[in-house]
Amino acid sequence: MRLPRRRFLRLAASGAILPALSGIARAQTFPTRPVTMIVPFAAGGPADVFARIIAERMQRSLGQSVVIENVAGAAGSIGAGRVTRATPDGYTLLIGPGLSTNVINPAIYNLDYNTDGF
Repeated sequence: MRLPRRRFLRLAASGAILPALSGIARAQTFPTRPVTMIVPFAAGGPADVFARIIAERMQRSLGQSVVIENVAGAAGSIGAGRVTRATPDGYTLLIGPGLSTNVINPAIYNLDYNTDGF
């Protein structure tokens, strides 16, 4: 296959300009506000202790506060529901056993995470 000269020159010019344009794009700083870590079980339990250890290390590495909220009830479904209704911007995290909270509870119970209350 023969490539016409003008088309080749356009491709070569765009290939030369592309690296220069990629330097213009800048990543946003993250996080710019406190991160919320939701633990769907009571305070003082194993999931809460694990979350506090992780939050301490995250605070040091991110340079931003990490707030832990214990939202207990319904075998973790209330806390998981709060996380699913949060703004999807990466500032709300769910910490806890994923199998029971994220797999088994939705399979057994009719959970409507799109409403404000349970």
